Amino acid sequence: MRAFGDKTGQAIVLLLIAGSGMVAIARGMSLTFLAIRLQGDFGLSPAWIGVLIGTGPLLGAAISPFAGTISDRIGRRVVLVTALLFAGLGLVGLGLAQSVAAFALAHIVSSVSAAVYEPVSRALMSDAAPEKLRLKMFSWRYLVINAGWAVGPMIGLAIGANSPLPFVIAGMVHFVFAAAIFAVVPAALAEPAGQGNVQQAPGLRRLGAALRDRRLLFYVGGGTLLMAVYGQWSVTLSQYLTTNVADGMKIFAWLVTTNAAVVVLATAPARMVIERIGPLRAMVLGCLLFLGGELGFAVSTDAAMLIGFMVLFTIGEVLVVPAEYVLVDRISNDGNRGAYFGAHSLSSVGNFIGPLFGGLALGAFGGQGMFMLFAMLAAGSAVLFAIGHAAPPPATSDGAAIDATGEIAGEALHRSHRPAFA
Repeated sequence: MRAFGDKTGQAIVLLLIAGSGMVAIARGMSLTFLAIRLQGDFGLSPAWIGVLIGTGPLLGAAISPFAGTISDRIGRRVVLVTALLFAGLGLVGLGLAQSVAAFALAHIVSSVSAAVYEPVSRALMSDAAPEKLRLKMFSWRYLVINAGWAVGPMIGLAIGANSPLPFVIAGMVHFVFAAAIFAVVPAALAEPAGQGNVQQAPGLRRLGAALRDRRLLFYVGGGTLLMAVYGQWSVTLSQYLTTNVADGMKIFAWLVTTNAAVVVLATAPARMVIERIGPLRAMVLGCLLFLGGELGFAVSTDAAMLIGFMVLFTIGEVLVVPAEYVLVDRISNDGNRGAYFGAHSLSSVGNFIGPLFGGLALGAFGGQGMFMLFAMLAAGSAVLFAIGHAAPPPATSDGAAIDATGEIAGEALHRSHRPAFA
């Protein structure tokens, strides 16, 4: 992917940050109460709710690596525009669905499209921004996304959460964002400086080269466990609260608000922590905070305790999300960034694992068993990220993992951050 001029790059970054916030508002006002609707309107059990909600992300995890690789070849714009158009169609379909089958199909289309959009948009942001600004860029993007999810449910309730209108509006927002990307992002695919084998490698070979990087594989494993913990936390927690706690729906609303508020307040301090201690130490710290939050949920006896441990849980979240993106960015280069971020998006399978295993654990062992499961997943994630960071770059690489100078992608950066917890 070619380097963009300063003004074009700034416009792309600002558009992707603002657009991500608008998409988050749209999805928040339409998707927040999916689990509750499936439970109330269609009478599904927690396990079946987990299967239905998790199926879309599972399929997206299988498709998105290829989307990232294709975007390296044909450009980010066409992939992003296509993904946003289908995501909008899926949301409109959710609003109009009158059966579980139609609902499931629309949810799959929307979820798969969102899974395709995510890695390609992150790759485009890395293309458009200098390396020194990427942590800040990822942090701001994460901030506006969570602010959008905080505002979205309120808008949905004001419009009418049980009507199709929020879904139709959400679909229109996706269509507008797609048009904006089509207008702003350059269409041409230009070769980077020093055209070499990395840019000439076929897409599947490039993806295969990324998947042979042991660092990336461990990051994918750790990210999968993390995504199971926090990616769909509202699904499992809402089921637990509404069926086991008095005023569970009210408490759940407070927890959603707490999560969003802490994200807004803690994002800037979290970025400074990551800059000071390094992305890996920040990842491990975030995993430990997740572990503490889940154990806290297991022993909480009132709303105040739940809110307190949600604060702890959310601080872990604002640490791990940008730190994880930085770790992946550092082992990729301009020619294979889409493939690396696409391969890393395999970790979104955690969005399926979390609701499914969480629902099964909730049904079999109750809330305490479910929270203990998520605590163990958080601990396992920290171990996998530490192992991946300590692993050496590939000794030899097929095409995409070698940059134009012949250096293995990210090798110099890895050497400069060699201590296990840098």
